[in-house]
Amino acid sequence: MVFLNPTNQRKASAHQSTKEAGDAAEIAALRFLQAQGLRLLQRNYRTPGRGGGEIDLILQESDSTVVFVEVRKRTLSRFGGALGSVSAIKQRRIIFAARYFLLRWQHLPPARFDVIAWEPQGMIWVKAAFDTSN
Repeated sequence: MVFLNPTNQRKASAHQSTKEAGDAAEIAALRFLQAQGLRLLQRNYRTPGRGGGEIDLILQESDSTVVFVEVRKRTLSRFGGALGSVSAIKQRRIIFAARYFLLRWQHLPPARFDVIAWEPQGMIWVKAAFDTSN
């Protein structure tokens, strides 16, 4: 787990919607991960049909590992904060979407599920936050 004090993440203004704040957090997370050497494959990937999954960011490391990233932002740390909001149900939906995404790959690469959580005290990057056994 990597804890970073946000330098490029603006505070949500009183007029900023939750969606706008979430989009800004996602953009900042993407920029951070790209600065770490990860290459963007896709943003906001959704599976077709009802009840499918959605993945905020899909990136690839230089060793070919595909990294599926859930980005969460919470202004308060009540109820477990941003990290605590990635429930088992949410994890299953992300895993479902990741499997669907990887169907088009002829050879399955190594994969990992990370979470970037924007908490009041800064950004937390949890590598391998969960796996397919969840």
